[in-house]
Amino acid sequence: MVVVGSGIAGLTAALRAERNGAEVTLVTKGDLDETATRSAQGGIAGVLTASDTTAAHLADTLTAGAGLADPAAARILVEEGPARIRDLIDAGVPFDRDDDGNLRRGLEGAHSHPRILHAGGDATGAAIERTLLDVLERSTVTVLEHAFLLDVVLVDGHAVGVEVLVSGARRTITADAVVLATGGAGRLYPHTTNPAVATGDGIAAALRAGAAVADLEFVQFHPTVLAVGTPFLISEAVRGEGAVLRDSEGRRFALDAHPDGELAPRDIVARAIAEQDGPVVLDATGLGAPDTAAFLAARFPTIDAVLRSRGLDWSREPVPVTPAAHYMMGGVSTDLAGRTTVPRLYAVGETARTGVHGANRLASNSLLEGAVFGARVGDAVIADAGTAWAGPAAGTPLAAVEPSAPDAPPFTRAALQQLMWNHAGLVRDESGLARATAVLAAWSHCGTDRPVDVAAREDANLLRVAVEVVAAARRRRGSVGAHVRRDETPSVPEMQEATAC
Repeated sequence: MVVVGSGIAGLTAALRAERNGAEVTLVTKGDLDETATRSAQGGIAGVLTASDTTAAHLADTLTAGAGLADPAAARILVEEGPARIRDLIDAGVPFDRDDDGNLRRGLEGAHSHPRILHAGGDATGAAIERTLLDVLERSTVTVLEHAFLLDVVLVDGHAVGVEVLVSGARRTITADAVVLATGGAGRLYPHTTNPAVATGDGIAAALRAGAAVADLEFVQFHPTVLAVGTPFLISEAVRGEGAVLRDSEGRRFALDAHPDGELAPRDIVARAIAEQDGPVVLDATGLGAPDTAAFLAARFPTIDAVLRSRGLDWSREPVPVTPAAHYMMGGVSTDLAGRTTVPRLYAVGETARTGVHGANRLASNSLLEGAVFGARVGDAVIADAGTAWAGPAAGTPLAAVEPSAPDAPPFTRAALQQLMWNHAGLVRDESGLARATAVLAAWSHCGTDRPVDVAAREDANLLRVAVEVVAAARRRRGSVGAHVRRDETPSVPEMQEATAC
């Protein structure tokens, strides 16, 4: 089998399949650790104490999903999650512990119990990534870095490998199963917490292979990303420790939007910030008194170091924050073992839409999803060998060809990102989505799907995914979870008079 992607989902699938006896090749676009997993600060959620229950974790997951999460998928997540966390502990992930050696558990938004495990305070993803890469190094998995996914290779409608670009040369890797674990498409937006590699490559390749996608309208925007300089996420765990949001007058406004205030579901907090007339700050100056500086440095060492490197002393002054694109709840449609609608093609992690997140992902369920469903994919690849395909039913039809905008600006990635931010961001409406549809159609007709280098191929993938995101947002006329429609006619920004190409 071949696995494309080296975050927690891809690594878990590859290592599990190898343990099950498969011959595995793992392909990644950049360096092995160039993943969203490495950047994950918040932690991994799981029920590991008698004071908490999987029923409570399930209820929290379904509530955050705004009624659209698949209960069967969510139940698998919370019930199998503790075992997968123990696998990580056994592998050597150094989760934080108290003085008695017990695992520390934190509280994050929309959780009813403190069940979030962290490593290195705010470096959980990095610790997990590093540990799994250590395991990978000792395995028999063949690794190919700096290999850009061009397409899934199909024979008689079955996935039989991938075509990749390595040092400018095309290379075909044959396999009896293909697993897409390339992450999301956060680079659709100008403000994102995602790494540079998050350009929707796996989702776009799956679309070209004829796989169904679903729920792409549900894009989660993290509420608290540093609003100055390069976007940098300030973990929800900071608010879990008691930090509060204040408006330009110093007022704590989040309670106006939800009784849970700063710990409400992410979509609610993000929109509450976006609706403020002036700048918003995150105030952590009251944490860990009397020595706030020491507390913040010990509890959030990564965040503390970055903020101080930028001249910000968050122990004394609140820091400016803004929402930014963070996570795609939708993706390639799969069943509960990662099977897509294309035989022998699997998807896992943020690339996949299992239904576990519904319209809004519960904090710290993403690393858990990668571990749980990565293991399931690693098992399914072996179990499915030589059997009839039993993937999910075909999903929503793909976006139809739409009339293009004659006044569309020239295509650039920056122009695409701004278009998506303006019309398919935190709040949408029909007028803006129609404009986005027309501009995307103009760009799609201009040959951006015939790129010549990696950057241009990434742009083509982003454009392909953007078309589906906007089409899905137009189809869903009501507001739910991370998808909010104001359904009023906004003022459409003046477009530059130029040809789209």
